Amino acid sequence: MLVNSVLDAIGNVPLIQLKKMSSGNVFVKAEHLNPGGSIKDRVAKYIIEMAEKEGKLKPGMTIIEATSGNTGIGLTLVGVQKGYQVICVMPENMSEERKKIIQAFGGEIIFTSAKGSLPESIKRMREITEAEPEKYFVADQFVNPHNPEIHYQQTATEIWKEMKGKVDVFVAGVGSGGTLQGIGKFLKEKNPKVKIVAVEPKNSSALLGHEPGLHQIQGIGDGFIPAVLDVKMVDMVFTVTDEEAIETTRQLSKEEGLLVGTSSGANVFAALHVDNGRNRVVTVLPDRAERYFSTALL
Repeated sequence: MLVNSVLDAIGNVPLIQLKKMSSGNVFVKAEHLNPGGSIKDRVAKYIIEMAEKEGKLKPGMTIIEATSGNTGIGLTLVGVQKGYQVICVMPENMSEERKKIIQAFGGEIIFTSAKGSLPESIKRMREITEAEPEKYFVADQFVNPHNPEIHYQQTATEIWKEMKGKVDVFVAGVGSGGTLQGIGKFLKEKNPKVKIVAVEPKNSSALLGHEPGLHQIQGIGDGFIPAVLDVKMVDMVFTVTDEEAIETTRQLSKEEGLLVGTSSGANVFAALHVDNGRNRVVTVLPDRAERYFSTALL
């Protein structure tokens, strides 16, 4: 496949049937195969393109975002290729690999405390942008409707076509909420009987009303319910421990040949447990394992 630039290679990743870890009824969308290594490449590209179209992002402006890493990587990849400076505000306890990837793509990082998690990163970002509002474009993934919109228009459409409309359950972790909201809404409109399962870390489940807690499943469980997520659409909240997510991630690499991150392990752990042997369960593999080699994954 010939493309004009790396940005044209974003999306249309394979949907893979898990035949060794499941009865064959669990399917995973391999979003880790995007050029920047995660599902957030789709979001970053769409948010930036729409901001340019709407006149909110102009040459000379700086893109800034509070991120746990993957959105920052995606925004840096897309933004720098389009000629923008990109600043990522992120908790200091995110993996070293994520930090280095952002820097390798040409992005700048401002760190906030691990204890404050993403809410503190968001607060710091607001302080920066309020001082010079004309200088910055804030991607605002947690409230930006373009986040779930790209998954509704693109990712969900791909899944529906690949599954030939035969989806019984969709499972996804809740980080920014865009994946679950966009794909979930599309599937519910196509078939109201489709069950939508939200995945969160066991000790940081905002959807269950729990207090924010530290965990090792980077990319989900930020301690709050994102504004883009319609919680009434969620049929079930499935919580996963660090150990369950990590062990499933290791299984995915050894048994299925899928070298992915811990949020993928969390998604697949939940998918395997909601699979009753008859229903067809779809989930996503949000990112690659290489950005977690300095963590407990190995």
